[in-house]
Amino acid sequence: MKIISYNVNGVRAAISKDLFGWIRAVNPDVLCLQEIKAQTDQIPLLEFEALGYKNYWFPAQKKGYSGTAILSKTEPDHVEFGMGIPAYDNEGRFLRADFGRLSVVSVYHPSGSSGDDRQAFKMKWLDDFTMYTEKLRIDRPNLVLSGDFNICHEAIDIHDPIRNAVISGFLPEERAWFTRFLNLGYTDTFRHLVKEPHQYSWWSYRANARNNNKGWRIDYHIITNNMLPNLESARILPEAKHSDHCPVVVDIAD
Repeated sequence: MKIISYNVNGVRAAISKDLFGWIRAVNPDVLCLQEIKAQTDQIPLLEFEALGYKNYWFPAQKKGYSGTAILSKTEPDHVEFGMGIPAYDNEGRFLRADFGRLSVVSVYHPSGSSGDDRQAFKMKWLDDFTMYTEKLRIDRPNLVLSGDFNICHEAIDIHDPIRNAVISGFLPEERAWFTRFLNLGYTDTFRHLVKEPHQYSWWSYRANARNNNKGWRIDYHIITNNMLPNLESARILPEAKHSDHCPVVVDIAD
């Protein structure tokens, strides 16, 4: 199963940059989207179906903001919209699809970059996300958590770890949370397989950051450790330019 996660920073904007052609070319089995920034009635659902995908959308209540989606060639056994926590579900941040014993989540962690209130919201989310996924593992032990985590875990994951150490997304407390979370029995699939530096999934629109590869790796496929024997490959696709993010890929054997 080829699973791709992509923060499209507005699905309608990405479609205008030939998202459909890109999907047709890369041909994922499951495509997890974040930051769709659209209501369901604003999305060309039939065009996604014409590509061969069942598609499930979980928009934020606020128009033009946040939201997640899962597109799949195989119809899931079950789709769960949200975590049952209104503060997060109102922002469309967590969408799960079950395929037999496997569950794939499209998740969009909050950013704290807009100020102290949202940073506090983000830290509360991180605690609640941990508790929710730990409970979820009891019934759904084979998890793929795909999405924009809005955190660089290690210094290798960011172009300038010194100057960004006081910036939301690379704060010590965020990085410490990531370490604690992985230690519960999860693996960062990309870093498990790829040890080279300068591998990023997001670049600021400012200062020609993408062309200079001054980026951050904040998009992940995190799997439960029991799935490590099924992990075949993981990679980043920086040549895809529908967004300020790029897609990240993981291949999971049946």
